[in-house]
Amino acid sequence: MKKQKKREANTKKSNFALWVSVASLGVLVLALAIWGGFQLASGSVFRQVSAMEAHKLILEHKNDPGFIVLDVRTPEEYAQGHLPEKTPMNLDFYAPDFREKLSRLDRGKTYFVYCRTGHRSGETVRMMRELGFRRVYDLQGGLTAWQSAGLPLKIEE
Repeated sequence: MKKQKKREANTKKSNFALWVSVASLGVLVLALAIWGGFQLASGSVFRQVSAMEAHKLILEHKNDPGFIVLDVRTPEEYAQGHLPEKTPMNLDFYAPDFREKLSRLDRGKTYFVYCRTGHRSGETVRMMRELGFRRVYDLQGGLTAWQSAGLPLKIEE
């Protein structure tokens, strides 16, 4: 009799623990759905794009003043070659006032961010999200991926 009552108590505990786990998962799924809906409703875009997608995106917005190409490499790296078609704005990720300069950019514009390998641009996109930017694309793999795809660089003379 004692064993049966103990077994029933353990079953109730297991059922309660299962219910709590399922409820927690449901709350998490609901929160993610609400957040995703907010992102869509607010028109926010934060997305990594391949080199080929990036090239197409830049060409499509070549004459769009609301589309900014942002190179976050050092000025020395920039001088060695940058994306063609639309002259990039160059902000040195390693500069002490980088975040301050980034915060002064117009949040209403769309930004395409790149660096050499994708690390600095990824960090920049994270900062931009924190600062309230709404539309930011990141070149996955950076200029390394761009050149591996056979796409050209522009070198200033």
